[in-house]
Amino acid sequence: METRFLLRLRDHHVLFGLVIWATLVLPSLSISVRSCSFPAMFNFGDSNSDTGGLSAAFGQAPYPNGETYFHTPSGRYSDGRLLIDFIAESLRLPHLSAFLDSVGSNFSHGANFATAGSTIRPPNTTISQSGVSPISLDVQLVQFLDFLTRSQIYKKKGEVFGKLLPKKEYFSQALYTFDIGQNDLTAGYKLNLTTEQVKAYVPDVLSQLSNTIKIVYEQGGRSFWIHNTGPLGCLPYVLDRFLINRAQIDKYGCADQFNEVAQYFNQRLKEALLHLKKDLPLAAITYVDVYSVKRALITQTKKYGFGNPLVACCGHGGKYNYNRYVKCGTKKTINGNETVIAKSCNDPTVRINWDGVHYTEAANKWIFQEIVNGSFSDPPKPLKMACLRNRMDH
Repeated sequence: METRFLLRLRDHHVLFGLVIWATLVLPSLSISVRSCSFPAMFNFGDSNSDTGGLSAAFGQAPYPNGETYFHTPSGRYSDGRLLIDFIAESLRLPHLSAFLDSVGSNFSHGANFATAGSTIRPPNTTISQSGVSPISLDVQLVQFLDFLTRSQIYKKKGEVFGKLLPKKEYFSQALYTFDIGQNDLTAGYKLNLTTEQVKAYVPDVLSQLSNTIKIVYEQGGRSFWIHNTGPLGCLPYVLDRFLINRAQIDKYGCADQFNEVAQYFNQRLKEALLHLKKDLPLAAITYVDVYSVKRALITQTKKYGFGNPLVACCGHGGKYNYNRYVKCGTKKTINGNETVIAKSCNDPTVRINWDGVHYTEAANKWIFQEIVNGSFSDPPKPLKMACLRNRMDH
């Protein structure tokens, strides 16, 4: 009798526990999952995610940029789509229009503030006097705040503005993406700083990034998807431009010191985001390790169906098919005829590097497929769950 009673009591406890779990946990999970239907996206970054900002300000990136997917220049420094485009498509959102682009833009589901050459630190700081874009992250933030305010003023006017601008609630429901920092690192080397000197200013760079995220949070932003920086030492423009001796080259042909500083930046970025999670209790912050994905693609090229990882597809001359004075799409007049001398390779779909600095659409697509499921995220959650906050976040 006593044994039967204890078994019955145990069963009641188990059943009671299941009821409590179902009552408290399941509703919160279902609500959380539904909340990840992002109606908009706002992006901050550099050329890795620029969909037309720099082109709108300083002239279009010439053909063959855009040849693979858009079949015409599209403001992107690639033959086709960027990571940010694949992210938008995955979330069933249209490609983001650049904030600076006044022609054909639709901001109903977000805006892109990224511009090629952008740094996190303002250009007026000593470290950034290296010919980079004047549209640094602080300027992008000002643009975002201006867009947030003015879009709602014009949205109320209806007509065409009602169709082309986002709803007010989209700003708190949107996914905020960041892909920036690469140019802050290379800027130091352009000023002939040592690796240790570049590392020394990384904390200041990340402090400014953290402050930007905090301000977006104060304006209602809650979901943040933040990419780390890629393996700089495997980019043709780095290998061609800077004095690198043979001892500094690894077995894959990449420059160790540049990858070392990128990894240092990434580790400090990860630490900075951990602090932000404590400071911003309602934020869902996801750190995405694109460095490891890009590094794997470059070092295991044949395994993944690619070739010539350190040679630009579109360029002119030299070991890496890269010349900073003759960039992709550069034309020259020969015998009275204008001819493109920095042409595209025969098949960009099997190449990783597009123009010495940026990736091909094929590489971007492969990288996206690796990161979308959360395998390289911290916490490890897929893109479509980027709004979820849990114990791993805080």
